[in-house]
Amino acid sequence: MATWTNWSGLATAHATQELSPHDAGEVVDAVVAARHQNLTVKMPGAGHSFTDIAVTDGLLLRPGSLRGIVAVDRDAMTVTALAGTPLAELNTSLARLDLSLHNMGDIDQQTVAGAISTGTHGTGGVVSSLSAQVAGLELVTGDGTLLRANAEENADVLDLARIGLGALGIITSVTLRVEPLYVLEAHESPMRWDEALAGFDELVEDNHHFEMYWFPHTDRLLTKRNNRTLDEAEPLSRLRGWFDDEFLANRAFGWVNRLGNRRPGLIPRINDLCARALSERTYSDVPHKVFTSRRGVVFREMEYAVPREVGLQALRAVRALVDRSSWRISFPVEIRACPADDVPLSAAYDRDSTYLAFHMNPQTDHRGYFQGIEDLLRGYDGRPHWGKLHTRTAWDLAPAYPRWGDFQDLRNRLDPGRIFTNPYLDRVLG
Repeated sequence: MATWTNWSGLATAHATQELSPHDAGEVVDAVVAARHQNLTVKMPGAGHSFTDIAVTDGLLLRPGSLRGIVAVDRDAMTVTALAGTPLAELNTSLARLDLSLHNMGDIDQQTVAGAISTGTHGTGGVVSSLSAQVAGLELVTGDGTLLRANAEENADVLDLARIGLGALGIITSVTLRVEPLYVLEAHESPMRWDEALAGFDELVEDNHHFEMYWFPHTDRLLTKRNNRTLDEAEPLSRLRGWFDDEFLANRAFGWVNRLGNRRPGLIPRINDLCARALSERTYSDVPHKVFTSRRGVVFREMEYAVPREVGLQALRAVRALVDRSSWRISFPVEIRACPADDVPLSAAYDRDSTYLAFHMNPQTDHRGYFQGIEDLLRGYDGRPHWGKLHTRTAWDLAPAYPRWGDFQDLRNRLDPGRIFTNPYLDRVLG
């Protein structure tokens, strides 16, 4: 019996068997053997999805030996990495090659396969999600076939499998579009609610990457503007970086969350003090050192994407709901703007989107808060992030995705015996 638990501690798998494949051939053998034994198969990534998407009671494949860059094509500007490669490792390796991804999320602990399978995304740019930067992939299907998908071969599979939820096969490698390494300048500054919302559209349009964080129960936000520059990198000093990003953002934030857990009535005041303590700063560095940050405080998260044209309306409705509720929310709400993409199961498919992300620490019951916000955002045609908590089912998800039927057809073709399913996928896909 093998046990696996995700980062947040919300999902646990008790698998009958466990293997650590070293190459695609061993994944093929494992899938074929599991099929003969009537076992389901899952290969969890780093466990940064908050749902049960990677849980199995059958065969658990550990991806730790499937890591590293295996091909670099400077003519096509693509890089192929094995599925279990952590994003942090990928970003460091790309930088050594004077290459970079176009856009990234703010956490780099996920594996490449896990990140694309659940729709991990950043903000702004030409594309925001990692999935929209995928040029090819390799996966093992339900009958043990090793299938390669790119623009020339099995293009229909590539089209849909860029966000496949682990339902189409076991991904063994991913080919990503890259570009020459560049320098990104970050400008972070506090802002008041009315000023931030009045200038939001202009801030999105005038910056390569823009996001902001609202501190619930207050009138205050932190804004982040990231822009490419031709100047030399000027990173934060070691002391300033440690004080801001390690001490304040992790250690001190963990302390105030523990205080808020003991005295929930203090949370509005704590949030106000934390927001007031923020100061303006500007620095620049290679992209992955600006886009990503370390998260030392464990949390639960739900995230929804709504059409961009109703994004601020939805945010105002969220604030109104929080203000009239008895909830005490210690984590900021993250607001990001993403361009439309062409990935069929992407929350930003075929529409410019505003992403709203909601967090809660593990010692506080998140369910009432998340459910209330989810009920609200359904009314704004919201689509949930696949790796974050939500209660949606196939019945009400299908109308939200114009190509839902195409995905189901491909799933029936690649995994007719449902060797890759689990209760989460049964709920969201049927």
